[in-house]
Amino acid sequence: MKKTTLFLAALLWGAVSIFAQQFDDYFEDKTLRLDYIFAGDSASQEIFFQEASSTSQWAGRRHNLSQPLLKGNGQITVRDPKNGQVIYSNSFSSLFQEWQSTEEATKVKRAFENCFQVPYPKQTVEVTVSLIDIHGKVASMLPHLISPTDILIREKSSSVKWEYLHKGGEPQNCIDIAILAEGYSANDAQKFHDDAQRACGFLLGHEPFKSMADKFNIIAVAAESAESGVSVPRKDNWKKTVASAHYDTFYSDRYLMTTNMQDIYDQLSGVPFEHIIVLANTWLYGGGGIYNSINVTTSDHPTARQVLVHEFGHSFGGLGDEYFYDDQYSSMYPADTEPWEPNLTTLVDFNSKWADMVGKKTTVPTPPITYGDYDARNTLSFLQLDEKKQRALVNTVGAYEGGGYQSKGVYRPAMECRMKINEVEEFCPVCTRALIKMIEYYTE
Repeated sequence: MKKTTLFLAALLWGAVSIFAQQFDDYFEDKTLRLDYIFAGDSASQEIFFQEASSTSQWAGRRHNLSQPLLKGNGQITVRDPKNGQVIYSNSFSSLFQEWQSTEEATKVKRAFENCFQVPYPKQTVEVTVSLIDIHGKVASMLPHLISPTDILIREKSSSVKWEYLHKGGEPQNCIDIAILAEGYSANDAQKFHDDAQRACGFLLGHEPFKSMADKFNIIAVAAESAESGVSVPRKDNWKKTVASAHYDTFYSDRYLMTTNMQDIYDQLSGVPFEHIIVLANTWLYGGGGIYNSINVTTSDHPTARQVLVHEFGHSFGGLGDEYFYDDQYSSMYPADTEPWEPNLTTLVDFNSKWADMVGKKTTVPTPPITYGDYDARNTLSFLQLDEKKQRALVNTVGAYEGGGYQSKGVYRPAMECRMKINEVEEFCPVCTRALIKMIEYYTE
């Protein structure tokens, strides 16, 4: 009896999963934008629905609708309220959840804007936003109904000019990336075009994106700021810009980020996009990337290419940082929980990660590779090695301790990788495979 029940349940789940993939059964070729506020402190979080709006077309995926590829730090799920069927779901991370790990979050409560796009439903749907804690458990949840005929859902559009820098195909068949101008005044129009074109080249010139360029559309969105440049609070230098991006986020000099997500989405209203790159008109080093949320990068720093690709690894691929410090962030990856990021492991469930890519003679955990004066914490020491040794550090897959900001208890796939240091030109094999899987998830 038990086996029969399980078999029928499996059949039902298969049927439900297949049924959920029929885009036209549930959705119109429009976008429903949902704005939320995430608020709380280090010990608590709440989700508040703010408003819904729409734009004229849906540029997102039309298959793999009901199951995100990665768990993320949160999920937005759309269900048919008549039967509970999941008809769309996506995962994400948020600046709010990152802020919760800071010292400031132990002293004050703050609120952060978050915007999500889902396909526009034909009938009333139940939307649920969930925030997931560092142990992989749901920490907060907000379900609510959305009616497509709600008179307060207004269609938004923007007069900002945009153009394709690269077009691999139609929006519904490709991964659509909008590069938004930040800190470019009316006099900087040509500079933005040139900078955006260069950023496009940075991304599509890097593997695995280079070999799969036909699966991407990249759009330059020429939003005009009142002033040139971006804000640097530590220098008391504040600029009036479209996205209000600024350095010193969470009081970190190089963390360049914005909390003004609604302004950004307003600028992009009518643009067919899924992922956002905010291109900041500055020569200072910095940036930031948040999974399925935003990528902020600079235009003119000498490492702009490396930073853009690294942050895209975060914002698009959901990859974690592989560098490590002296454990001031040790609470982010507890020892009893397997991280959701595909390139980090606590060895709690290593078989779900890259165990199949580790050589038979390689032990796990893997002893660090040592070459004379080479030091995994000293990025310059990598450059002093010959090409053969550099490639061995990038391509020898194992489980090396140190990653996700922690020196102990978290393991990375390779000694060096684009997700660890700027001096490495490529992603390690594990990160490369994860990115390819994500590209295929969107487009196949």
